[in-house]
Amino acid sequence: MRIGILGGTFNPVHIGHLILAEEVREKLGLDKIIFVPTSLPPHKDNLNIAPASDRLKMLKLAVASNKYFSVSDAEIRRQGRSYTIDTLKEFKKKYPHDELYFIIGSDLLKYLNEWKDLSQILSMVKFVAATRPGYPLEQMPAYIQTVPIRAVDVSAFEIRQCAAQNKSFGYLVTDKVFDYIKKKKLYR
Repeated sequence: MRIGILGGTFNPVHIGHLILAEEVREKLGLDKIIFVPTSLPPHKDNLNIAPASDRLKMLKLAVASNKYFSVSDAEIRRQGRSYTIDTLKEFKKKYPHDELYFIIGSDLLKYLNEWKDLSQILSMVKFVAATRPGYPLEQMPAYIQTVPIRAVDVSAFEIRQCAAQNKSFGYLVTDKVFDYIKKKKLYR
């Protein structure tokens, strides 16, 4: 099997994440995409991050209707800071005979040199960068495969701001995620 792994804070998951995953899946002929929400992201301040249990639940709600998508709680179960290398070791044990594709948005490329054990990560997976508006794919390292996807200029930061200011963010997230954020009063 060819499995895509899409990690992130997903604070909250939005249509940009879903479109990115679906387009990469289709363009690379992947059999499935596994979304992996971080427990505590190592490269972000942890202010205004919804509890991991809420981010996990929103992801499950968002992907439930897509038979190619699933969600792993690997990083949340492990707790503490989330490092890609630890997650990939777990996935290599679980899927020893499968091809793993680690998917990132082009906005994360500027942080690659800060990643823990990057050379080991590169030996375990095929690295894929999907284009993202405002983050051009320039000076791409040779080990990264690029996948252009449609421009969807949505950010979780923007959604959190709208929620905090009681402004509309409908259609930027799925209906179920929208209802969940409202019901739980997240990002207020």
